[in-house]
This record gives sequence, C-alpha cells and structure tokens, in this order.
Amino acid sequence: MATLILLRHARSAANGAGTLAGRTPGVGLDETGVTQAAGLVGRLAGVPLREIVVSPMQRCQDTVAGLAAQRELSPVVEPDLAEVDYGEWTGRKISELAEDALWKVVQQHPSAAVFPGGEGLAQVQARAVAAVRAHDRRMAADSVWLACTHGDVIKAVLADALGMHLDAFQRIMVDPCSVSVVRYTETRPFVLKINDTGSDVSGLLPPSDAVKSDAVVGGSTGAAEAERS
Repeated sequence: MATLILLRHARSAANGAGTLAGRTPGVGLDETGVTQAAGLVGRLAGVPLREIVVSPMQRCQDTVAGLAAQRELSPVVEPDLAEVDYGEWTGRKISELAEDALWKVVQQHPSAAVFPGGEGLAQVQARAVAAVRAHDRRMAADSVWLACTHGDVIKAVLADALGMHLDAFQRIMVDPCSVSVVRYTETRPFVLKINDTGSDVSGLLPPSDAVKSDAVVGGSTGAAEAERS
C-alpha cells in the first residue's frame, strides 16, 4: 500500500491574527509560514514523492508551491480537502468565538457540531476520508504521496485512521506545517507519525518489503520491523 503524508499548511496570516479564515479567499502565509514552507524542500529531501494533492485554499497551495516546483510535480487540487465551511463563524476572532454556546459543542461533542450557515464536522470527516482513500487507491503500492490540507480536516482523517470516534478528535494536535503519516492496508490503516515538525523522514520512506495488514504482536522493534509487518 502507499504511504500518505498529511501536511498542514504553513502558518497563515489568519493564524497569526487569531482569526478563523475558513474559506475566505486570498489568505496566504505570513512571514513565519513562508519560512516554514521553504523548509519543506530540505525536510522531505530524502522522500520520493509520487504526487502532491492540495486543498483549493491559497495558504495550502502557497505551502507546497516550492516543493512542487523542486520535484517538477503539478499539484492535484482536491475540493474535498478544502477547509471546513465555518459559515457565519468565518473571519471572526477565535477569542470571540470561544464565548459562543456552539464552542462547547465543537470542543466536547464535535460529531454534533454544525456551523451556522456552514457544514458539520461529521460531514467534513466523511468527505475528507473518502477523498483521501480514493486518492490512495490510485497510488502504486510502494509509493509516497502528500496531501496538503487544514488542521481540522487532518484531525478528522487521523481520527478515522486511529479508529477513534470523531468526538475524540480534539485530542489530536496538528500544528502549522506539521506532517502526519498514514499507511492504509487491506484491513486497517497504520498511523506512523502525528504532528511531526522535525526533519527525521525515516517513517516517510516506502517500505522495503510488502506491507501486510497484521500488526506486530508484542510491539515493533523499530521502523524496519513495522514496515515488514
């Protein structure tokens, strides 16, 4: 099976301002984000990428632009990896939204959260997981591909891969320009990394042997054994 790198976009101007950008057009990276995105070329230098799939939002496309150019890849835009449609919450201050009654639902019972004039988080998970799995099925078994999307979208995909209920997805941290890694098999996904902002790419490399669906009983002795299992 293929290996999926889930990349959250680098820090955006909205992140720095403490606002909820949502699907607002024209939200690019701030100075920190530009530096983070530039660092991706070096961070992923040892990883052979078959394809880059990206959310339609500008901040995601800006994040992968340099990496895609260096690899001579044309990113595939995937609408179902777009940011959550936050509806009437879009563009508002996070500090202000924290006073809204819906905030507690989003934090404690996200599967029931539906943003006014927008979409529900359960709907987000359904579309994102379906898109990721469909793209993964297109990839060669020993390939690595990257999907650049948004924090809540990645958390929803990871919750599915971990077999967690969506109501627990707020326990997952996904920082700007972090990578999380999932390898899907015939019967279950394996989550190799979550919220990694470092430069160790050992877990991103394609397995040397055929990937099986069985987990290692008693625990793995390291990355190589996990790949063989």
